[in-house]
Amino acid sequence: MNVAMSWPFLRLYMLAFLFFSANSILNMIIPLRGEAMGASNTTIGLIMGAYMFTCMFFRPWAGHIIHKHGPLKVLRTIILFNGFALILYTITGLGGFLIARILQGISTAFFSMALQIGIIDALSEKERSQGVSLYSLFTYMPGIIGPILALGIWENGGMNSFTLAMVAIAILTGVFGYSTKLGNQSTTAHKNEEENGSHLLKSFHHLVTNPFLFKCSLLMLTASIIFGAIATFMPLYANQLTNANAGIYLMLQAATIVIARFVLRKNIPSDGKWHNKFIVSIMLLLAISAQLVSYSAVVGVGFLYTGAILMGIAQALLYPTLTTYLTFVLPQASRNVLIGLFIAMADLGISLGGVIMGPIADLSSYSFMYTICAILGLLMAIFAYDKRPTFIG
Repeated sequence: MNVAMSWPFLRLYMLAFLFFSANSILNMIIPLRGEAMGASNTTIGLIMGAYMFTCMFFRPWAGHIIHKHGPLKVLRTIILFNGFALILYTITGLGGFLIARILQGISTAFFSMALQIGIIDALSEKERSQGVSLYSLFTYMPGIIGPILALGIWENGGMNSFTLAMVAIAILTGVFGYSTKLGNQSTTAHKNEEENGSHLLKSFHHLVTNPFLFKCSLLMLTASIIFGAIATFMPLYANQLTNANAGIYLMLQAATIVIARFVLRKNIPSDGKWHNKFIVSIMLLLAISAQLVSYSAVVGVGFLYTGAILMGIAQALLYPTLTTYLTFVLPQASRNVLIGLFIAMADLGISLGGVIMGPIADLSSYSFMYTICAILGLLMAIFAYDKRPTFIG
């Protein structure tokens, strides 16, 4: 029996789908509304980046608090907290958006850690990569229809439709979340981690001293900068291109992520070894896709939409590949805290994609900014190659 596809796990994946559905709308509405209000790319990048920066800050503490108070209690509290943040979007302007992004980031840090830790601990090593991949897949599924829905709200529905959408998502997530069961496990690893929880700051040195965590974190950080730059500025970049539609781009990217995660989930390595060809290929694919997005300013929308598909494939494979690898090579006693640090680097990258690339776009152009992203991807493809015996086994 495939436990990762059983009904209890499917309920967890569906809850993740509801929780993250608001972001697929907000990622379109916030940049468009910000530009309409005269905000610069730098300002828009800061607002968008606040969400994942807050995630990054709270993620390492989330594992400790979850194990101290129980995942179910924390999950229900966070769902209410997130609902308040969604309502705040409907009654404020850009300043309120910034506060709401911060609150939403705190919610996401605890929510995602609770589900991912539960999935990793409940599945066998053989099925672990499938569980992580399916969880991540369901977080991307809202992106298939969300961007188109957001454009419809922006162009036709106005704030009334936006308010209705946020309230509906908050209520549905609350109802579904309160009916979902989440076990309270008490393993030796969890007890050890709780003891280490008061010393979480000391764990940050592992980002440099642990070679496995260092390599995976730097790859994920850089890739996430590219992902963040795409998500933040694509709604504005597409408006400058002839016949381009940001909703179609983001829909294609999200649909590719979902399809690739499902179709290729069994091809993701789950043996604790570093697969050079596989990981280098992912980083090269990411670099090519970013350059295609950049060239679309000159060549046309064909390159833009091709870039969306290629970037979706890269995004679908990179995170579960690195996360699964780390679950094998990190010390079990501190595994969850260190994985939390790794995920924090992914969060930081998404945040920096808006914060760093916003000023670059202000000083140059979106096309040049995406070329910089392509160069970063190429450098990481070189960095990913590693023949050390400790990596390849």
